[in-house]
Parts: sequence; C-alpha cells; structure tokens
Amino acid sequence: MNTPTGAGKGAGSVTTVADVRRPGGNRAAGQGAWFLVLPALIPILVFSVGPLLYGVLLAFTDAQSGRTQATRWTGALNFQDLLHDTLFWESFRIGLVWAVGVTVPQFLLALGLALLLSQDLRLRGLARALAIVPWAMPEVVVGIMWRLVYNPDAGILNETLRDLGLGDGHDWLSGLATALPAVIVVGVWAGLPQTTVALLAGLQNVPRELHEAAAVDGAGALRRFRAVTWPSLRPVALAITALNLIWNLNSFALVYVLTGGGPGGKTRLPSLFAYEEAFRYGQFGYAAAMGCVLVAVVSVLLAVFLADRLRGGADA
Repeated sequence: MNTPTGAGKGAGSVTTVADVRRPGGNRAAGQGAWFLVLPALIPILVFSVGPLLYGVLLAFTDAQSGRTQATRWTGALNFQDLLHDTLFWESFRIGLVWAVGVTVPQFLLALGLALLLSQDLRLRGLARALAIVPWAMPEVVVGIMWRLVYNPDAGILNETLRDLGLGDGHDWLSGLATALPAVIVVGVWAGLPQTTVALLAGLQNVPRELHEAAAVDGAGALRRFRAVTWPSLRPVALAITALNLIWNLNSFALVYVLTGGGPGGKTRLPSLFAYEEAFRYGQFGYAAAMGCVLVAVVSVLLAVFLADRLRGGADA
C-alpha cells in the first residue's frame, strides 16, 4: 500500500530536496543560516562596527576631555579645520613615505628569501622556522629590542661601527635625518616573515613540471622566473603587497615605542597624530575626524584592490 505524500513525517523525519525547494523551505534555510552566523557576527558588531560608528559620530562634535559643558554637534567643522591643518597633512606625507618605504623593500627581500627557502637545502625546515621568529614577537617587544640596538652609547650597531673604525656612532632615533630611515628598517624587519610565508605558499603552487620543461628548453634561472614562476605567483604577490601597504599605513605601536613620533615630528604617522590629539590634548572630536580621514583613505585602497581582484577573476 502506497503511503500518501507527507504521511509518516514525525520527529525523526528528514528534510528532502523537495522540501527545500518549496516556498517555505528556502525561508527556513535562510533563517537557520542566520542563526549559525550570529555567534560570529555579534562580536564583529560589538567590537568593530559599533566603535567605528561611534567614532564617526564623534567626529561631528566638539567632544573634549575634562569639559563641564555638554558636547555639541558641530557638523563638518572638524573636517574643515583638517583641510587647513598643515601638521596633519605633513603626518600623512610621512605616513605614505613610511608605508611605501617599508612595503617595497619588504616585498623584494621576502621574495628573495622565499625563493631561497623553496630550494632543496639542508636544514630547510630549521631555516623556515627561524625566518618567522620576528613574526611571533609582539610589536612592543620588537620596538624595545631595536631601541637597544640603536642605543647611541651601548647599542650593538654603534659598537660595531666603532670596532670597524667607521666613526664614533650616531644617535639614530634622535637625528632629524636618520630617525625615519631607522624606523623603516625596523618595519621591514618586523614584517618580513609574513610576506615571506605568503610568497613561499604561492611558490608551492607553481608546477615543478613547468620548470623542468623550461630547463630542458634551455631557459636560464631568470627566464624561468619571468615565464613560469612570476605568472603563477603574481596574484599572491599583489594581494600581500596591497595588504602590507594598508597595514603599514595604519601602523602605530612599533613607531610609538621607537620614537613616539619624534624627533620634531619626523616620524609622526597619522595614527600617532590622532592619538596625541585625543589623549595628550583631549581633542576627541578632532582626533575622531582624523581617524575618519584615515579610514576613508584605507577604504579607497582596499576598494581599488578588491575591484582589481574581482575584475581579474571575471577575466579568468
């Protein structure tokens, strides 16, 4: 005897494909998906989206620390003041120099290191482990360590220069001409491991057969890199370079520990400038406006990168 459609469905019944295709089935599946995403979505809303929206609202007020009067809505006054704040735009110029100055050599050094670590070398596993040691160190620890290296009296750098007869040393982090280059060197060293790991992972996906075929055809190492390695590595290289540029533009802790933005503001990045306005001078509304400008610039960079990636995926 045939069982009528829908009969026999009890507590232990299983939803079939036909059930999902019914009008109510898609709605139920969508609601179930939201419940699964909700535990991960709540922390993002509370700790990321919420503070971001509050910061945007704060940028349109005259919020200050220690004032007894109520905070007032000032509209775009803070942004108008930013347009004429030469110190802020100078910090943006320094931030761009820092971001590019760290990202470009970081990528070139990481590419060379990744190519080296991809070879069949002795103790390759140990070398790979040592290469990511700086990545495991907090930025504050890295900053303190390099301050000791740059110490004008007992730092290892000046001691080495004295031993080699190359001078009596230099106060690297306090010199107007040397502070920013010295900080850039630390930034390159600190971010080198993550770029190396990303490029090394990309190199593992390059088919070995293509290298062997190119070698048989008489292609040298440079020719094989240009014709075989780079086309496969290019998407990973573009992704990690774009992310590094954004991360470096948002840098704070490393430079703050090394120089605090000095000397004379020569290493004052936009994030450091906003921090000083908020927590040294108490201008929370003005600092929030600086943060909004920085977020807008980073968002534009991220949008350009994502648009390029989506366009590249569509072309593929």
